[in-house]
Amino acid sequence: MNENTENQKNKQPRFNFNWLYIMLIVGLIFMIFTKHDGKPTKTIDYSTFKEYVNKGYAHDIVINKDDLTLQMFIDSRYDRIVFGNGNKKAGNRAVNVEFGSIEKVEDFLEEQKTEGNFSGKVEYETQDDLFINIIWQIAPLLFIVFIWILIMRRMGGGMLNGGIFNVGKSKAQLFDKDSKNTKGRITFKDVAGQQGAKQEVQEIVDFLKRPDKYTNLGGKIPKGALLVGPPGTGKTLLAKAVAGEAEVPFFSLSGSDFVEMFVGVGASRVRDLFAQAKAKAPCIIFIDEIDAIGRARSKSVNMGGNDERENTLNQLLTEMDGFGTNSGVIILAATNRADILDKALLRAGRFDRQIHVDLPDLNERKEIFNVHLRPVKIDESVDVDMLARQTPGFSGADIANVCNEAALIAARHDSEWVTKQYFLDAVDRIIGGLEKKTKLLTASEKRAIAIHEAGHATISWFLEYANPLVKVTIVPRGRALGAAWYMPEERQINTKEEMLDEICATLGGRAAEEICIGRISTGAMNDLETVTKRAYGMIAYAGMGESLPNLCYYNNDEYSFGKPYSEHTAQLIDEEVKKLIAVEYERAKKILSEHKEGHAQLAQILIDREVIFAEDVEHIFGKRPWISRTEEILASASEAESSEKDSSLTNHNDENADIIRQKAVDAVIEKAKKAGLGENKLSRGEETDKNEQA
Repeated sequence: MNENTENQKNKQPRFNFNWLYIMLIVGLIFMIFTKHDGKPTKTIDYSTFKEYVNKGYAHDIVINKDDLTLQMFIDSRYDRIVFGNGNKKAGNRAVNVEFGSIEKVEDFLEEQKTEGNFSGKVEYETQDDLFINIIWQIAPLLFIVFIWILIMRRMGGGMLNGGIFNVGKSKAQLFDKDSKNTKGRITFKDVAGQQGAKQEVQEIVDFLKRPDKYTNLGGKIPKGALLVGPPGTGKTLLAKAVAGEAEVPFFSLSGSDFVEMFVGVGASRVRDLFAQAKAKAPCIIFIDEIDAIGRARSKSVNMGGNDERENTLNQLLTEMDGFGTNSGVIILAATNRADILDKALLRAGRFDRQIHVDLPDLNERKEIFNVHLRPVKIDESVDVDMLARQTPGFSGADIANVCNEAALIAARHDSEWVTKQYFLDAVDRIIGGLEKKTKLLTASEKRAIAIHEAGHATISWFLEYANPLVKVTIVPRGRALGAAWYMPEERQINTKEEMLDEICATLGGRAAEEICIGRISTGAMNDLETVTKRAYGMIAYAGMGESLPNLCYYNNDEYSFGKPYSEHTAQLIDEEVKKLIAVEYERAKKILSEHKEGHAQLAQILIDREVIFAEDVEHIFGKRPWISRTEEILASASEAESSEKDSSLTNHNDENADIIRQKAVDAVIEKAKKAGLGENKLSRGEETDKNEQA
């Protein structure tokens, strides 16, 4: 009954104070622009007053002795003469008169009564309407104050909820174990992958829950941890998990919450935030996108342009580790621009730990897919391992987007289940953009695009370190007129040979145009941009140049004096890059010339079907030797492992069992070396860039 009663009270309509404000404004405007007397009036001089009385126009007269004024009410019969109209329903209207002496007015009226020109009453007013006069004096001021309060309510969220008087208060949201916002609470179970980052964050939560476990050994609570990583990798998600797991108060806010139009507000909000945190210690403060206020301070202040932001940063530095004590308060912060943060903010004692939240690797992508596939109705055709391999370089947010796009595509096709094909379409949609089948292409343009994309597929098929082909299409997608998808191998490091093969495969489209059509086009602009950046990276950063070996020139932004090399070195870098690209371009043309017939068949299939898969390329060129050799080595490794198990089971008492096992392993390793495959071919490493070529 009590809950129903409360619900009924909440459903009752509340009085809208805006109507009251409107009524007050209208009343003030009416008072300003109208007289306080109800009857229409007219002001005349004293001689005209005497003339009207002498002619008998006066009905009654009211004299005010204080301000020496009188009101003469005109008989309705003479309304037209005095006021110019004959509206008799208006009653006796009055005229205002100022006079100099009350005695002369009284003598004049007595004289007119004696002569019979005036027979009305004469009344006297001694009181002055002080309240009305006061209102008249302060009404404009009240109106201005009211408008100011109304504007401040709109800016500050209402006088009762803070407003201008609480503009320096912190805007942090508080979460604790007694908080009512537990419906969408996130825990560490909802965070897939990022095991290293999750372990470090969990340790902070464990420190707050059981501080004696660490302090007994002489440890101190860390003062801060900075989550650093690309967008979408789960930095804010980790902070939400901390808020859900920690049994201490959790303050959450953004770096932009400290920024305000008023000077000094940012520093005031920092002080108020830490004052609240110290009152509830032990607790955690989470500042998302801290680069909004933590940007490095400039050496020369430009006309005070950065004073407010720098004052806020200075106050934050002082609160985190200044002269005063700040025990029991841990600062969590997240940013994807750690390179622009102030060095004083990153030092030990403020942010003791920098937790790197990188893009997920293959196994972590599997875990993330499993989390986001829970609410999706998938069928047996969906292979999570294949999806993880198909999405290199994808962040956790990208993977969530893939699952959502696949569900939307399935719903668009009125399907009851989300199949494997819908997931592949979702990946293509996110990487390449939306298919534009309605874009009109001439026959010559379509043939040129098919030759270009077939060139990529042909050369990548015959290069040892090129990524395996998945499919090629000439259907316009996004801004690209054609695209090729590959299954990249994830490597810890990239060798020079691997990078050269990638450059050669990327130049295959331009080389195919020159060989088959006899002229080049703008369709290779994206390929040339990719090749140029990669070649400059090899020469200037990776030290892979012939004339500039083992030299690395870092980013120019780190040097205040300009380029970290001379003009002669810059010329050498340019020559090295031109030479490297020219050699790989000739290499691509040579491979295409050797397989001209197969390339032509591949281009024709693309023109006819608009899409080809790895099976079609294998049908034309045969099995890819590099992939088959790798599969052979892996198969022989599995055979050696199975034979090892069999020998250990049957001959477990044989003294030569260890020797047989070692020989089997050595045979596999020796075969791998002969095949030219290093350890990186047999192991999975961190992510490389997305290998979509358009």
